[in-house]
Amino acid sequence: MMVYSRITSLLLLAASAKASMHDNIYAHSQAHTNRAARLARRQDNRTFTLTDSAEGATFFDKWNFVTFDDPTHGLVNYVDHDTAFNTGLAYVRDDGVAVMRVDNTTTLQDGEKRNSVRIHSNAKYGQGLFIMDVLQMPYGCSVWPAFWSNGDNWPAGGEIDIIEGTQNTTSNQSTLHTLPGCTLDTSRQNNDAAMLVSDATFTGNVATTVCDSSVAFNSGCGIVNPDPNSYGFGLNSAGGGVFATLWNDEGIRVWFFPRADIPDDITNKNPDPGSWPVPVAFFSTASCPMSQFFTDQVFIFNITLCGDLANATFGQNGCPGTCSQWVTDPANFRMAMWKVNYFRVYN
Repeated sequence: MMVYSRITSLLLLAASAKASMHDNIYAHSQAHTNRAARLARRQDNRTFTLTDSAEGATFFDKWNFVTFDDPTHGLVNYVDHDTAFNTGLAYVRDDGVAVMRVDNTTTLQDGEKRNSVRIHSNAKYGQGLFIMDVLQMPYGCSVWPAFWSNGDNWPAGGEIDIIEGTQNTTSNQSTLHTLPGCTLDTSRQNNDAAMLVSDATFTGNVATTVCDSSVAFNSGCGIVNPDPNSYGFGLNSAGGGVFATLWNDEGIRVWFFPRADIPDDITNKNPDPGSWPVPVAFFSTASCPMSQFFTDQVFIFNITLCGDLANATFGQNGCPGTCSQWVTDPANFRMAMWKVNYFRVYN
């Protein structure tokens, strides 16, 4: 794992420990200057205005239920709006939480497809700040959920995977998929939580660096969040949390805040990314020019089963038998559901 360190600051600290009083005074002055500069960067004039939201009783009014065959070859039938609501695969609870789930009542034959839900946002969004509050997410053997976005004419318009994993994994991965030429700049990685967003760093672990969808079976360029509360059982046990994605000319940043650590400015609908900690993931425009690889995005929630990724990793995750055999038993999908408080778009 490569770590991007602030060499200047380290040199100043070393100097303050070993140098003369004159050097100490200089180091103190320089540290004060650096701190003032950092604070000034926080006090920039960027503000974010809420421009769209999906939440409460009207959550599903903002989405289309798609019914095409799963492009990842999963063992699912994506059902339409009416079927989803009539069979309990989609609904809004009395407290305003939107639920999307896999069928967990029907026994199938090996190789049959199980009913599930995939929704696409009605609107396409350009650069902005996208915040999703999730109370619970799907997980379990054969389960491959994702919250992500996609541009036109894939992969030409780019793909941003915000939440993705398979089976019972404990770490979320954020990934880009693009045309050739986009890579992850790993020199921007840093595990120093004191650094600012404006320093263009990230704290997650690099999984892959080539975003080109035609390379390595479309693995994309990915960054893993080592926080066990960022995915699946851990996320759900902690009461969920907030995923925030900032897409601008500098690149794409992804934050995760567990329920107990959600910033007040997010809760108050006045988000201030400049005051947040270093993001988990940062895909810099320096190695992946945003205007070249990303067009307006449709946002997507889906739950597929098996498919190209989950089928290939089924045995590696301690799941018994085969993936298709697992899909036959409805009791295996009691935890295969999204529970979403809201999706908000800021510009």
